[in-house]
Amino acid sequence: MKSTQFTRRGFGRFSALLGAGATLPFYNEAAMAQLSMIGPLPDDAVKINANENPLGPCKAAHDAICSIVAKGGRYMYEETFSFAKTLAEQEGVKPNYVTPYPGSSDPLHRAVLSFTSPSKSFVMGDPGYEAGDRAARVVGSKTIRVPLTKNYEHDVEAMAKADPNAGLIYICNPNNPTGTITPRAKIEWLVANKPAGSIILVDEAYLHFSSATAVSDMVAADKDVIILRTFSKLYGMAGLRAGAAIGRPDLLAKLQTWGAGALPLTGMIGAHISLKEKGLVAERKAIVAGVRNDVFDYMHKHNFSFVPSESNKFMVDVKRPGGEIVKAMAKEKVFIGRVWPAWPNHVRVSIGTKEEMAKFKTAFTKVMAA
Repeated sequence: MKSTQFTRRGFGRFSALLGAGATLPFYNEAAMAQLSMIGPLPDDAVKINANENPLGPCKAAHDAICSIVAKGGRYMYEETFSFAKTLAEQEGVKPNYVTPYPGSSDPLHRAVLSFTSPSKSFVMGDPGYEAGDRAARVVGSKTIRVPLTKNYEHDVEAMAKADPNAGLIYICNPNNPTGTITPRAKIEWLVANKPAGSIILVDEAYLHFSSATAVSDMVAADKDVIILRTFSKLYGMAGLRAGAAIGRPDLLAKLQTWGAGALPLTGMIGAHISLKEKGLVAERKAIVAGVRNDVFDYMHKHNFSFVPSESNKFMVDVKRPGGEIVKAMAKEKVFIGRVWPAWPNHVRVSIGTKEEMAKFKTAFTKVMAA
């Protein structure tokens, strides 16, 4: 009879790795890096392949990070606790409903390890962010991919029916790679109609770029919901690693069993200061929207087919194997994103600066005409 939990042998292997100082991304980070790492680039290259924010940290966060580096010889746990307290206050949840992490990929991996098993599947949208599936493979969990609807939303009804024993149902909202939104009402329906015992994981990495509504109140109401947040996107801190999981303490406790350690001081203080910067979200949301809308006007003008997005990336239907376009664009020194198996003729393009997207438009016009 198969156990519904991770096997003793598997647990022992993980325990040994964690005990030796490894962190959970020991498997996933390297795998994900292979998808977006393109090595040294010429100074005039355009890198719009990894949903990064070229604006970097805001000035206040930048200054705080630089100032605290001299104290990097200390753990300074209080900076992590202060960050968690502020985030909890802003999200309307109790302080112990927030656990900080170095970004959101770490708690995503932990959630898959904690709530799925060979008998409890991982359910996700397709196309969707791949990290959860990679974690599921490590513990022998089945991944069920549910195609997005014709409106590019998560098909919550199909996801709820996908497996009566589903352990974790993953909603990335706005979605990666499409940048499209699943309405809050549909997420509410999924939470109310999910299989008994399953957990809904809502990844809000790209929330601040969009009109989507946070679901923090569902967590405050003690629903079976965990939210992921990161400072890698709108806040421009991808390389500094700061994020959090927001959920009931009993759910967060399961994530914490997979190891712990001091978090990067620079990331924690940068995230905390960023949260306190009034008007920062609105300002950056407007900047990205302005550049994105200009690119979309260009796409419409040239009759290129693409998926309307409310995020800092979008999918383009290039009407041929997407890998060919990725390579052709690279020859023009414009590096765009990868291709998803579910949509082999689409490529993902991240939104860069106005100047970077001007170079993208020139190169894309040339490549598509070839």
